[in-house]
Amino acid sequence: MGIQNFSQEEVLKTEYFYVYQSISTHISLALTGNFQAKEVDSLRSLMPALASKTYFNYGGQGPLPTSSLDAITASWQKIQELGPFTNKVWPYVASEIQATRNQLAKECGVSPNRVGLTENVTSGCILPLWGLPFCAGEHFLISDCEHPGVIAGCKEIARRKEINIDILPIQSHLREGKDNRKDTENSFIELIGKHLHQKTCLIVISHVLWNTGQLIPINNISELIKSHPKKPYLLVDAAQSFAQIPLKDVANVADIYAFTGHKWACGPEGLGGMVLSNRILQESKPTLIGWRSLYKEGHSLFDQPNKFHKDSRRFEVATSCIPLLAGLRNSLNLLNKEGDTYERLSKILKLSANLWKKLNSIDGIQPLLKGEPPSGLVSFMLPENHSTKDIVNLLGRKELWLRDIESPICLRACLHITSEENEINQLIIALSEIIKA
Repeated sequence: MGIQNFSQEEVLKTEYFYVYQSISTHISLALTGNFQAKEVDSLRSLMPALASKTYFNYGGQGPLPTSSLDAITASWQKIQELGPFTNKVWPYVASEIQATRNQLAKECGVSPNRVGLTENVTSGCILPLWGLPFCAGEHFLISDCEHPGVIAGCKEIARRKEINIDILPIQSHLREGKDNRKDTENSFIELIGKHLHQKTCLIVISHVLWNTGQLIPINNISELIKSHPKKPYLLVDAAQSFAQIPLKDVANVADIYAFTGHKWACGPEGLGGMVLSNRILQESKPTLIGWRSLYKEGHSLFDQPNKFHKDSRRFEVATSCIPLLAGLRNSLNLLNKEGDTYERLSKILKLSANLWKKLNSIDGIQPLLKGEPPSGLVSFMLPENHSTKDIVNLLGRKELWLRDIESPICLRACLHITSEENEINQLIIALSEIIKA
């Protein structure tokens, strides 16, 4: 027996039960005098990882708030109390999955049926991609700023299906800052127009480039390909945009919009999601298949037609770590308490602009973007006689943590709403001392 054997009504009843149970507990504590009012802590103070270090690696992995870890632990405890494989546990598991799917759908501005749960960005990109009806001789157009995992997956599909790969050279061309968005959009449309082939069937691009921090005009691509004879699928890697950049006008126009919860959302690693277009749901067939892909487990029998879910669940596979769901929801709730995505991005941009300006003041350091960044990612190049890997190690000894990028060779610092001005100053002082030494 699994979660698919329970109706939506039963799931809702279970949700109401746990809400009622929680409310009853708080009322009881208040009546007995055991409930103590507590000052609201800042989000930063809830993150142990930020207590002893200066952290600029939010684009690699965001720090997990203690309350999110507590939510994970509480969920694990609940599952064990109910029994990990009993009839009592399935409504709870189903309600956790549905609550998370609903919240991710709200964050992305789409209906829940279009949201699938994954372990990471790469699986969210590649699993739906494998099932699409590509033909030999067609073309993939992939930007030169994509993550190696996504590139490798696309190359393997291309090899097996005899598809040509074209590269969209945006790394060195799109270097304007946020104040010159129109120039960036015009340059991008001109570039993509030059590199679109009449047989292009797929475009692969990131919403925010993980190496330069540039923000890509996804809506412009969506409009452009409407007039293309092949109507290429649009795959968007949202690793650096989810929980940082407003998504509601973008996730809705991509065919595959894949994201993770462990970077800017500051959730646990091992949990992400994908937003799939109706076209993908109609035309892509599952390739990595498990019981969660099936409408009913009995439909795995050979003589059963329409065995898969009709929505994004068809690309979910099998057993996953349910307690992580509570952790991600808690982290998203904490971020939303700090402000909506527009308000949070405004704070992030002020911080990244400050870092960009101060980096420009150091002789020998050159930010990749010519203007203030349109995101919280700030990448910069060092003088030729300095190794980026050595600099990362030297800064790490001072508990200043950022990362090096191999293409282009540079360093990348990420600013989030939990970043502080004094951290920027510490980094600038440390870099200045290293460069002068």
